[in-house]
Parts: sequence; C-alpha cells; structure tokens
Amino acid sequence: MFLLCLLRTYGLFAKLGKVLVFVFMLSQPVFAAQPSKVLMLGDSLTQGYGLLDHEGLVPQLQKWFNDRGHDILFSNAGVSGDTTAGGLDRVEWMLDGQMKSVVVALGGNDMLRGIPPEASRENLRGILEILRKENRQIIVVGMVAPPNYGPEYKAQFDAIFPELAKEFDAAYIPSFFVPLMEFGLGSEELRAVMQYDGIHPNPKGVSMIVEYIGPILEQVLLP
Repeated sequence: MFLLCLLRTYGLFAKLGKVLVFVFMLSQPVFAAQPSKVLMLGDSLTQGYGLLDHEGLVPQLQKWFNDRGHDILFSNAGVSGDTTAGGLDRVEWMLDGQMKSVVVALGGNDMLRGIPPEASRENLRGILEILRKENRQIIVVGMVAPPNYGPEYKAQFDAIFPELAKEFDAAYIPSFFVPLMEFGLGSEELRAVMQYDGIHPNPKGVSMIVEYIGPILEQVLLP
C-alpha cells in the first residue's frame, strides 16, 4: 500500500514537473537571429545634411532593403565635413561584433579642401587596412574631381578609389552621384534634384541615388 501511494505520488510530481518545465520554457524570451549590420562611413551626404531624418541616404536605403524583406540594418556613421583623416581616426572604435560590412564613402571634403591626393590615398588605405584586419566586408564608394582642379589633380584623385578597391579586393561603386551625372551640369533637371547649395542632393536626388546603389549593395551584402 505504501509503495502504491509512493508510485502515485511520484507519477503526480513527474507530471507536475513536466508542466512546470513547459510553462518555464514558454515564459522565456525568444531570441531572434540578429540582423546583419552595415556601417555607412561617410561625410555629409551619408549623414543626411539639410534633410529631415527620414529623407537622408541611410534611412531611405534602409527602407529600400526593408521593403524587399532583407534582414539588414544600416548604421549611419556619416559626419558632415569629415575627411579621410577623420574617418581613419574614428573607424576602429565605430566597429562592433555585429558589424559585418562597411561602406566607405569619404574623400569629397579632401577634394574641396585641396588636400593632396597622395595624403587622401594613404588615409583611405589606413581605413581599409583596419577593416581587412578586422575581417569586415568592404565596399568602396568612389568619386571624381571636377575639371577645374586641373588634369593632373583630377587624374590622381579619381584613380584613388578604384585602385584601392582592387588592392583590397573590395566591392566598388564608382560614385553615389552616377544617376545624377546623367543631367547636364547647370541644367534645370539637375537643379531639381539638388539642394540650394548645389552640392547636396534633395530627397528626390537621394531617392535616385538609393535606386542606383540599392541593387548593387543587395548583390554584395546578401549571400
């Protein structure tokens, strides 16, 4: 009789234990896979100069990827007025363990300040060396100097980006402004997609840039 009661009690506690384990499991938070993070290292164009928060390059690019169901999170590391030297100073401490890829879009302010192309090249090389050491996927965004800087400066400056991209086996985007270059310089069409300063794109211009770089980044970032 005692043994029978003991078995019944054991069976009751065994069932109760299973129920408690099940309830405990249900109460635990579900940890979803973390999205792949992409650092957008750039200057005022990346930062979203002169635009509302949702109008900038990074928010519009994020929406482009979200609308296509891609689990990628873009982090805005654009600093207005930043140079390649500034990017080199800050890139290492902006990386975290989830940052798998970095888009490097610096050099425009170097050009505007007349910084020697060889100095810009060495700064960018320093950035890419850090990223390679950290085993991050690299996307280099190029740019071109206008003719008024002279043919020698233009040739040296324009060559920096494709050559470094090749040297570091990085993905390469010739320029954010490729879709806007289709408009003639000083044309009404170009003014319609630029802010009043004539340097930064307005929301419509940013949208054109996103439509251009979105598919490129999609192919690079997605397995």
